[in-house]
Amino acid sequence: MTHRSLRKCLSAVAAAVLCAGLTAAPAAAQTQKTIKGERYVPSIWVDPDGCEHWVMDDGAEGYMSAHLTRDGKPVCRQGKLCGIMETDQYFPTDQWSINATGQQRLRDFFAKNRAAGFVITGHTDSRASDAYNMTLSQRRANSVAQVARQSGVRVVDVRGYGERQPRASNDTSAGMARNRRVEIMCLN
Repeated sequence: MTHRSLRKCLSAVAAAVLCAGLTAAPAAAQTQKTIKGERYVPSIWVDPDGCEHWVMDDGAEGYMSAHLTRDGKPVCRQGKLCGIMETDQYFPTDQWSINATGQQRLRDFFAKNRAAGFVITGHTDSRASDAYNMTLSQRRANSVAQVARQSGVRVVDVRGYGERQPRASNDTSAGMARNRRVEIMCLN
């Protein structure tokens, strides 16, 4: 078969499909139903901990994905910060286990600050590598969350931010001490 005859054949097939589609369209339109007032509008959904997600619908199934900044951090609305625990008071250097005195202080904190839920975040100074600080901050936040759960409160989320959200400059020892912390947000 030559290119010319192949093109003629394909053109004939395409014309037949197009004509069949045109004649079938009115029948399909008659059986298709539209539900009035049920139009989906893409939006942003906010988690109980305040973090945003893009909500989409492709017509068959809804889905959502995290709303992130250009550098990959989740976009979260700030909750009520109800507690800042300087980690030096709770954890020895490079440790994440909490001693009995620290656990009691945390239990007292959770007993006084009743909320619908808590978000617990760990932070470090910048002295170690980013990977090490991310792991250390997550472990410390998990330790505080464990005490919270044992105290009977609802923990909505636990995150470690390492050195990525400093409260002060890491150029001084006082600034580094302020950055070594666990923050607790109270959700109402």
